[in-house]
This record gives sequence, structure tokens and C-alpha cells, in this order.
Amino acid sequence: MERRIMDVYKNLEALGIELPEPAKPGGVYSPVIELDNRMVYVSGNGCGVNGKVLIKGKVGREVSLEQGQEAAKNCVVNILKNLQKTIKDLNRVKRVVKMLAFVASDPEFYQQPAVANGASILIAKIFGDEIGKPTRSAIGVCALPNNMPIEIEMVFEVK
Repeated sequence: MERRIMDVYKNLEALGIELPEPAKPGGVYSPVIELDNRMVYVSGNGCGVNGKVLIKGKVGREVSLEQGQEAAKNCVVNILKNLQKTIKDLNRVKRVVKMLAFVASDPEFYQQPAVANGASILIAKIFGDEIGKPTRSAIGVCALPNNMPIEIEMVFEVK
């Protein structure tokens, strides 16, 4: 079967997504580490937009499932900003390998995977189903920095 070639930047444009410069790290860590020009690990990214956290609180309490999914999409955009800065061309992505979503949620909220779907659906739209469906975990946590409802980290294979 022939693999369909797609341009990630055309997909981003069709989705109305721009990737300006990423924010500076908020601590002592590397936002992205590339190993052997093959594997790229992207640190956890929050859902801030242009440096401001617009959606705050716990999913299932102050934040609805739909708002959590929107916040998850913002995490993906922030991840791609950092990834692009390191690898220069997002078309180098051979496979989205792993996504780990931390969802700050009410103790009685049990739909963390549904929140992470916001990110999973977007990343699959950007890279296509064959490349863009990673392995995934979605974990409920009691709190995240700046009262964010979600933080996501990802691993990519590049060519």
C-alpha cells in the first residue's frame, strides 16, 4: 500500500492554526530533546494561549469536558511550536509515538481519556491517521501549574 504524502503545514493552515515562537521554559528543563536524529521527546506543555492560561480549574468541577478538550488542543499547538523550533520542519515527523496527558480533575470525574481525545483528534488531523495516532495514557491528577486543567507531553519519531 502506498503511503499518502501530506503537507503538515497545509493541514495546519486548513485548521486555522499558526505556530509562532514557543514560550520560554518556566523552570530548569529542556523543552525538547532530540536523540540520534530519530526520536524527539517534548516536555509537558500546558494549555496557555500566547502565554495566558484562559481555561482554569479542575475538569468536572469548574471546567466542562468540552472545555477540557479545547484546552488539550491548545497543548498540542504548544507542543508543535516547541517541536518545530527543534526539528525545523514538521514534515520530518515519521510517527507520533506517545502522548501522556495529565488532567487536573475533580475526584469524582472519570473521563480523563475523553479530555485527551481533544488532543488525539487534533494531532491525527494534522499528521493523518497513519502517522498521527500515538500510544496514549490519560491520568487524573489533583493539580497542575497555574491551575491549568491539562498538561501533555509527547514523543515523536522523525526522519
